[in-house]
Amino acid sequence: MRHYDFGPLYRATVGFDRVADMMDRLLANDLTQPSYPPYNIEKTGENGYRISIAVAGFAADELSVEVKENALVIAARKAPEETGRTYLHRGIATRAFERRFALADHVRVTGASHADGMLHVDLLREVPEALKPRRIEIAAGGRRAIEARAEETPEQETATGEGAAV
Repeated sequence: MRHYDFGPLYRATVGFDRVADMMDRLLANDLTQPSYPPYNIEKTGENGYRISIAVAGFAADELSVEVKENALVIAARKAPEETGRTYLHRGIATRAFERRFALADHVRVTGASHADGMLHVDLLREVPEALKPRRIEIAAGGRRAIEARAEETPEQETATGEGAAV
């Protein structure tokens, strides 16, 4: 197996250590990922997403959708059938499964629906105001303006209204 060195990433970026850790986990996992059940991930808007999973043969009460530690866990458990049916061919898989999806920060599940053999899970990315880009005013006069503000007395700051607590 190949080993990737993320050292250059750490030297050139700040705050992306979680992304590198996630890449390490993904590369360390088996390359053979389960293909059951099939699913789609679609972008429904600028900050909206939908995961659709084919869950033919499962009732809504046999499915569970949970969010645990930035991971969306979708699982299904089929109750054992005790009907006297004899199948000549059984192509609809109803075996239990658990599918995990890693969620980015500030992504939350807004709802889930089950219809026509499909489970749809809607997600929304909500970036807090504190993390949204903001414009920083550039003071005219450069260093002199900063020095002048530092030399102001507390009475002057209060009079100008700039000494308010942050």
